Amino acid sequence: MKRYCFSLVILLSFYSSNLFAQQHMQTEILGNTESVSKQNNVLIIKTKEAEARIWVYSPTIIRVSISKEHSVDTSFAVIQKPADQIQYKESSDQIEITTTALKLRITKSPLCFNFYTADGKVLSEDDTRFGTNWQGTRVVNYRKLYADEKFIGLGEKTGNLNRRGSSYTNWNTDASDHNPKSDPLYETFPFFIGLHGGLSYGLFFDNTHKSYFDFGASTDDTMSWFGADAGDMNYYFLGAQSVAQIIQDYTWLTGRMEMPPLWSLGYQQCRWSYMSAKEILDIAQTFRKKQIPADVMYCDIDYMDHYKIFTWNKQTFADPKGMIDQLKSMNFHLVTIVDPGIKIEPGYKQYDEGVANNYFATYPNGEKYIGSVWPGRCHFPDFFRDDVRKWWGASFTALANPGVEGFWNDMNEPAAWGQDIPWMVKFGNYYMPEIRNAYGMQMARATYEGTKKILNGKRPFVLTRAAYSGTQRYSAVWTGDNSAYDAHMLLGTRMVNSLGITGMSLVGVDIGGFTGNPTPELMVRWNSLGVYTPMFRNHAAKGTEYREPWKWGAEKEAIIKKDIEQRYKLLPYLYSSYYQSHQTGLPVSRTLAINYTQEDSIFSERFQNQFLFGDAIMVAPVESTKLSEEVYLPSGEWYRLSSGKKFTGGKIIKAPAPLTDLPVFIKGSAIIPMQHVIQSTSEKGDGILELHVWYGKEANSFVYYEDDGSTYDYQNGAYYKRAISFDPAKKQISLDAVEGSFASKYSKINLVLHGFKGQLKTTNVNGKVIKFSPNVTDDTDSCSFVNYSKAIVIQY
Repeated sequence: MKRYCFSLVILLSFYSSNLFAQQHMQTEILGNTESVSKQNNVLIIKTKEAEARIWVYSPTIIRVSISKEHSVDTSFAVIQKPADQIQYKESSDQIEITTTALKLRITKSPLCFNFYTADGKVLSEDDTRFGTNWQGTRVVNYRKLYADEKFIGLGEKTGNLNRRGSSYTNWNTDASDHNPKSDPLYETFPFFIGLHGGLSYGLFFDNTHKSYFDFGASTDDTMSWFGADAGDMNYYFLGAQSVAQIIQDYTWLTGRMEMPPLWSLGYQQCRWSYMSAKEILDIAQTFRKKQIPADVMYCDIDYMDHYKIFTWNKQTFADPKGMIDQLKSMNFHLVTIVDPGIKIEPGYKQYDEGVANNYFATYPNGEKYIGSVWPGRCHFPDFFRDDVRKWWGASFTALANPGVEGFWNDMNEPAAWGQDIPWMVKFGNYYMPEIRNAYGMQMARATYEGTKKILNGKRPFVLTRAAYSGTQRYSAVWTGDNSAYDAHMLLGTRMVNSLGITGMSLVGVDIGGFTGNPTPELMVRWNSLGVYTPMFRNHAAKGTEYREPWKWGAEKEAIIKKDIEQRYKLLPYLYSSYYQSHQTGLPVSRTLAINYTQEDSIFSERFQNQFLFGDAIMVAPVESTKLSEEVYLPSGEWYRLSSGKKFTGGKIIKAPAPLTDLPVFIKGSAIIPMQHVIQSTSEKGDGILELHVWYGKEANSFVYYEDDGSTYDYQNGAYYKRAISFDPAKKQISLDAVEGSFASKYSKINLVLHGFKGQLKTTNVNGKVIKFSPNVTDDTDSCSFVNYSKAIVIQY
């Protein structure tokens, strides 16, 4: 985003009198090239109307920034720098920039930007009639739309997996009671991927103003367009030729997540609100009594003293440390909610400090902005200032000192009753319209940086409702205030997968729906889907029925318990999948468009909710009212997880889907490490790693990963990593020698082979003959051996 500081005159004449501006504005086209020059690593092209600047960031990433007034070049999202040099060729009518992966052909008259693969296949082109243009301060880029072009991405958006024919607005909004067609919502991720003709490209529009994307919704299928109310036409074009590689490039550009605390991957129980420490402890004790695994309890806004941030209610939460100590003794972690609004109350620490140091948003005349939220009349911190972020972060001692380790940022769109914070409100040098979409991200940043410092080497868990591209560096997100009906459950799945495209891997929904009351069947079905949701949180609004697993009768409780246990069995696989996210940016929950881009069926509304959970598990969500579902199996070999039945992919099957058995399928040749059931991630377990391998025709490998799950020591080599491979041609399963200094929690490996047809009687493990034990009921064969740190080869 360009730091685009409005004068009050411009602000009032455009934003406050938008109708007048619309009546009198003219369309200004970028126009024809007047000069071309190079300054160090940037190519500068000037027209009468504006100036374009082009940088190469990598062989697959080129940035184009077009502005009428280039000033300070800043970005909240991008953490990389452009390459040191840019090479180009110029002729009388065009300029060409070539990398090993991309060609950018720039026509001079009119000035248009057209992207091709290195061998000349067209990826994306400006519309030659309109290209980039302005109406007042609003800037828009029009691009050609190809007949078979599909679009995915934009993060938290409603609608279909394929965005073709839809339009969207980015304007972070407190979208309570939203429905499956609502827009905008809470978060802004202005990044999409285009697909056509077997080719792929990505485009990240780095502009934090209110922005717009139209994928041929209203242009007679001839153009797509994107733009913003003001700021620069500043975009990064990503030209890698796979969706997975584009995501890796995008997260290289905007950053990748740190390893999350292991406990945040367990089951989380939340409600607005558990009204006292006693109620929270009672809920936690019931989990342990019933032996339903869980790791996290939440405090929503009622734990505070009259909703004042960084305080505790002196009556109902009189001894927060004592409460948290009891939770820790049961292996629970506590997450507390924190909103940005600081109550106007002299004598309240955060208010007094904020006023004394001018930490709050103001009107142009210097008066502090006042908006009403839960505490009443409030000021709002200016998180765009480093000193304010440090002050905010240091304030978390009020929560961290008693033992809180998770910090839930809410209401940070920013929300105020009535929604519309005046556009002339200033956060330092920025007016509200410039940075509303980045406010929640900067609050999450302040929370993360502050709590990371306070926790002295422990990883904080930060969760935010509002976000902008790059938020994955600081925080998890969830999809906001959903509702208790099936369409919302399915929408949540699509939004989680779409957020994965935009770099957000640690993502969740409110299991069961925040508003309304789910049927027992919906609660069971949604919980079974939660097992395969990156962040597994049950949450509900005040006034709704309680949602704890035992509230649905003994039969439903047993199913819910079984499914939560499955989540804990999968934690070795899930944690390794988060390591992959940390290393590559690939999400844990993946739309099938990442791996099966060229299979048209995955874009069908019938199958668009299906997704991969990590590399090897495919999940087919099913409405709570259905007991069977049509499932599209992509190309390859597949096994039904529950039955072991094998299928050939590339076709549609009718899958049984009782409430006890969500349709889940495993890819042939899959390698999935699991463990036996534990009650929390703090438990050591029995020391046995179950290594499951499903037979397939293709060779495969999986990177297994462990660390302490709590600190940043993994950044200094204290981890346990080894590649595990399956090669059917060699009839061999191998574990590479361990990398890293961390000692595994598993001393023994139980190898479980699926679909190997019971032909195995013995195996050779590093020269030692070991017997397989067949299991007729599930068509598996298993054997056990010591988990040596040296390389292990299993010859069958």
